[in-house]
Amino acid sequence: MKALYDLPAPAKLNLFLHITGRRADGYHLLQSVFMLIDWCDTLHVEQREDGGLSREDLGTPLPADDLVLRAARALQHATATPRGAHIGVLKQVPAQAGMGGGSSDAATCLLALNRLWQLNLSLAELERIGLALGADVPFFLRGSNAWVEGIGEHITPLTLPKARFAVLKPEAGLDTRLIFSADDLHRSTKPAIVSVFAAQDGKRIFRFGHNDLQPVAQRLCPQVNQALQRLGAHGLSARMTGSGSAVFAQLPNDVPQGSVDDLFKDLPEGWQHRICSNLAHHPLQGWAA
Repeated sequence: MKALYDLPAPAKLNLFLHITGRRADGYHLLQSVFMLIDWCDTLHVEQREDGGLSREDLGTPLPADDLVLRAARALQHATATPRGAHIGVLKQVPAQAGMGGGSSDAATCLLALNRLWQLNLSLAELERIGLALGADVPFFLRGSNAWVEGIGEHITPLTLPKARFAVLKPEAGLDTRLIFSADDLHRSTKPAIVSVFAAQDGKRIFRFGHNDLQPVAQRLCPQVNQALQRLGAHGLSARMTGSGSAVFAQLPNDVPQGSVDDLFKDLPEGWQHRICSNLAHHPLQGWAA
């Protein structure tokens, strides 16, 4: 048996998220910057010669049919390969957080099995499979921080300055569908220009724009308010990532360790937190041609 171990599936933060309109088919038009961070799930992948697919939960239990298994089945079906795999998932990125954990797991699974099964699919071919699994999967497959537009299909790579972030995930999660269907969701933010964003300095670039989903999320989930207030009480400019419920704030370069420790003292039970650094690129970037 051939095995691949300890393959990372990094999370992302939405530096901002603007809803600029809505198509006739109901899909929302958005603009955002997706930034990879070093809060990662880990996938352990081992080939099965019997063609079967199985998953083992090495940490937090996952749904019976999660995106990892769906990605593996989709790749099997697209290539008619007789090979199978056993996949262990060490889940550390919180669910319903707006951090893309499930989509990142699916992307890492596709990249791993493409190599393990010696399929030699191109990145474009993997993206077509990934897009059917979720709008964020192609971003993780490409592996670069990016300006994202349309319904998530227009992806322009970006270079971002190195920075650290406090990330705080309340116990409660949020259902993306409830937020996007809300009557009070603002859907007409004026489109931004990527060159204007890229011209910001190292401090302002991480405070550009806003998250149009945040007011609805704060109404639906009071714990989002509590998380924002906790970071704000330490003088940090916090906002929600994606459709939440995780919030984040850039940390000053000279912040003392004692201040960092105070951020997460006496958190309510079930809350998750981490000090994260952004990534210049996905650790598996280049695994597909």
